[in-house]
Amino acid sequence: MTSTRPAPAPLTGQEPEREALQAVEDRVLWLSTAIVDHANRVRPNPGGLKVGGHQASSASIVSIMTALWFHALRPEDRVSVKPHASPVLHAINHLLGELDASYLTTLREAGGLQSYPSRSKDPDPVDYSTGSVGIGATAPIWGTIARRYAEGLGQRAGTGRQFSLVGDAELDEGAVWEAVLDPMVRELGEVCWIVDFNRQSLDRVVPDISATRLHALFTAAGWQVISVKYGRLLSELYARPGGDALRRRIDEMTNPEYQRLLRCTPLQLRERLPGDGPEGEAIAALLKEVTDGAVHAAIRNLGGHDLGALADAYDAIDDTRPTVIFAYTVKGYGLATQGHPQNHSSLLTETQMRALATGLGTDLDDPWAPLPAGPAADLCAAAATRLRRSPAAPAAAPVIPEDLDRTPTGTGHTQQALGRALLDLTRSAPDAARRVVTVSPDVTSSTNLGGWLNKVGSWSAHERRDWFADDAETILHWHEKPSGQHIELGIAETNLVGLLGELGATWSRWGEPLLPIGVLYDPFVARALEPWAFGMYAGGQSILVGTPSGVSLAPEGGAHQSITTPSIGLEQPGCVAFEPAFGVEVGWCLLDGLGRLGRPGGSSTYLRLSTVPVDQSLAAVPTDPAARAQRRRQVTAGAYPLRRAAGTPAVTIAVMGALVGQALAAAERLEEQGRPTDVVVVTSPDRLFRALRARDAATGAHAEAPTWILDAAFPADRVARLVTVLDGHPHTLAFLASVHGVRASHLGVTDFGRSSGLADAWAHHHLDTDAIVAAALA
Repeated sequence: MTSTRPAPAPLTGQEPEREALQAVEDRVLWLSTAIVDHANRVRPNPGGLKVGGHQASSASIVSIMTALWFHALRPEDRVSVKPHASPVLHAINHLLGELDASYLTTLREAGGLQSYPSRSKDPDPVDYSTGSVGIGATAPIWGTIARRYAEGLGQRAGTGRQFSLVGDAELDEGAVWEAVLDPMVRELGEVCWIVDFNRQSLDRVVPDISATRLHALFTAAGWQVISVKYGRLLSELYARPGGDALRRRIDEMTNPEYQRLLRCTPLQLRERLPGDGPEGEAIAALLKEVTDGAVHAAIRNLGGHDLGALADAYDAIDDTRPTVIFAYTVKGYGLATQGHPQNHSSLLTETQMRALATGLGTDLDDPWAPLPAGPAADLCAAAATRLRRSPAAPAAAPVIPEDLDRTPTGTGHTQQALGRALLDLTRSAPDAARRVVTVSPDVTSSTNLGGWLNKVGSWSAHERRDWFADDAETILHWHEKPSGQHIELGIAETNLVGLLGELGATWSRWGEPLLPIGVLYDPFVARALEPWAFGMYAGGQSILVGTPSGVSLAPEGGAHQSITTPSIGLEQPGCVAFEPAFGVEVGWCLLDGLGRLGRPGGSSTYLRLSTVPVDQSLAAVPTDPAARAQRRRQVTAGAYPLRRAAGTPAVTIAVMGALVGQALAAAERLEEQGRPTDVVVVTSPDRLFRALRARDAATGAHAEAPTWILDAAFPADRVARLVTVLDGHPHTLAFLASVHGVRASHLGVTDFGRSSGLADAWAHHHLDTDAIVAAALA
């Protein structure tokens, strides 16, 4: 085959520039197609596993990305590239001198190019990791807020647009609309989405996708909407006699019918395009005046493949509000598979690749040959110079104290302790506290952050008047200002963790480390799980606080009682999970988490907190400074012995979180029955499991985990029958039996809860003192 793409409209009216850009576009199409071809057809594959790749999805967006990088992009701009267009990004980076040719043969190979763009794993520059549909699309929104926030701290983040290249099928994802509709977003003029509007999904041509409806949704949300529907050839036909009829015919055509025309010969186009309507004769007469080649080229001459039309759209972006550009495209444009309803994962044959090479002026036997000297190579060199960025020299992460020197007294719960710990941080480490930013989806007051909010204020792009500042009955004050340190989002947990991920990436993206802490109801951690995990995969470092948690949230009923979150925290890569039992432990675990943020090799933290009142004196925190430091180290390492029976124990109770009081009461009763009992408080099953794996050399994993904590919490000379108990699924702590290979009973929650009082909930799920004693005696 030969290339059938019509020539784009001039960008400046100068033919040499148009030809150079066209040549670069041809080379980007070739390289992106050849990258996938080599991975699947050329590279040896002894395992036989499908490699995959997306030639058609890449071809769909080649023009959009060529015009963006080689005409509109500035060094301060950042771009999120749709997942299936990663070969296009790598092709462009290669032409800009940012990726050596040796990597072009390594798509989806160990140590090579990732399947989807990755900031942390790809060898060339990637602004945003993408791969989970809808999440990469929204990331630049949260990146914009993070950049603005970081800029207010140190003037390192600069300016720049935040582009998101979105496949139209991604707009099916609810996460997209949760982000678009947040009230804060309409003020973010840096945000620009470019929708690759090819009207195809993975399986088929989407029959009822409506650009008009989508335009209205974005307009209602306060976005500028730009449509790039037709290219120069079609526009010229529309200007001729019969052109208005042709436009109406194409505008009113269903997506499947239009896509079928892309697979037609010129003769078939002349037969089908006029249609059966009253204007068919006028359309047929117009087509008689056009050559077969022009008819064939015009039907696929959509605006998303017209470099001039795209450049005009980029030049029309209004930086005072977010912008969305709908660029109409053909999936597989320029390839033998273009427009086919099942071309999503299809691969060109060798014959088709050779024909493509001929049409694009390349050679399949030498696919990575550089551009010859001339205008196209000069354009690439000029773009490379223009887009070159100076690496962000990161500021040093703030120094985090090890202890806030507060020992809570009386009766309280761990959720209360979080707010107190944040306020204590402002006094003991003000430089670190200034870099803390909290985020909440409309649960600030109900998660005990009111005192923190009143002290630091709420972040807003512009200062707003607090109309309730003089109301004596108002307890929570919303002082909205650019220097505020709390960001309040709407009720959308996906937005919360999306923003957390970007706030947690400012140290590497902008050189300004932040200490982001997100707070949400623990039952909704599962709702936010995928984007939360993806944010960590992409390099974001943050603290997520789930509170209140467990069936201990008894009156709320089964819908609001989290069961699986303890094991979620244990199993999540890039994250350390804690569930402290006492207020003092909240401060220690929080400081441990803050100390791992904003730095190379850092990691995130998940804190699971409760609203169950606990007598704080039960913690028996040592008053001696050295003994207190030892307790702190054990807490942050994962566990500590709270009660040691005299002599050899018959039972060890390992308890986590809010049930510590029941565990201690059970130990007393067992002691009375002649069964000496130890109580070990588990603060991080996550870190204990890592220690256990590190102790087992056969796993070859987590060698850095401190194994000493196993000996401190479960010493070999105190091996006994084990009872584990937590307000969550019992398998979270079941691995502890393997520390010494003992018999064990595991108490926890394995069924949906129901509305009740606290004591009834614990009894119903066999978590009360009676149940613990019974398990120890069994």
